[in-house]
Amino acid sequence: MDVVNIFLTDRNAATMEDFLHAGRRFTFGTIGAEGPGKLVEGPVWAFVDWVMDDMAGLEMCRRLRADPRTTSAHITMVLEADDQEDRRRALRAGADDYMIGPLDRTRVLDRVLAVDPQQQQRRTHGRFEIGDLSIDMLALQARWAGTPVVLPPNEFRLLRFLAENPDRVLTREELIAGLGKQDPPLDARTVDVWIGRLRRALRAAGAGNPLRTVRSLGYVFDTP
Repeated sequence: MDVVNIFLTDRNAATMEDFLHAGRRFTFGTIGAEGPGKLVEGPVWAFVDWVMDDMAGLEMCRRLRADPRTTSAHITMVLEADDQEDRRRALRAGADDYMIGPLDRTRVLDRVLAVDPQQQQRRTHGRFEIGDLSIDMLALQARWAGTPVVLPPNEFRLLRFLAENPDRVLTREELIAGLGKQDPPLDARTVDVWIGRLRRALRAAGAGNPLRTVRSLGYVFDTP
């Protein structure tokens, strides 16, 4: 089933239930300054509030356009009032369109469904690179300095999520959520098994061990 990722800077997004329509699943999530907290697979829609707690919506819009995970997202700026100058500034910052808030789940879905995601699907770049690691999302292939890193699908997605969040400690719970493995619930120690397999594959490709364990916290993908 195709997935359409809908992210809102509004914290209420965490309470919005998935929506099934025409063979597609529309999922909701909250997004902040650090970008998506899960793997982004499929088209992305971002609804950015004009005023946020920790930054201006315009700056958030610029960050989304600069982030390889969301550079091709459809961005809707959520304005507090229908002000002509605010509309212009939102579009100059990279927004595709705008709405007047506040929003709820129904209004968000109405806007997304008004433009067929299959027509608007602007996928993220098919290739991601960080240091000696390159990841081809379309071919589901990872390479270290040109040498293939042989991985099953689950560990491939884990490597991609870690690499998209470099130099950041990710807890076992965050890794499970990032890979969308919460349902049914998994034992957090399952992550240790995934990491072990991933480390062996990286060593076999000549990568050494770029995955660092932070005791009692989680794991980090260290950049050079």
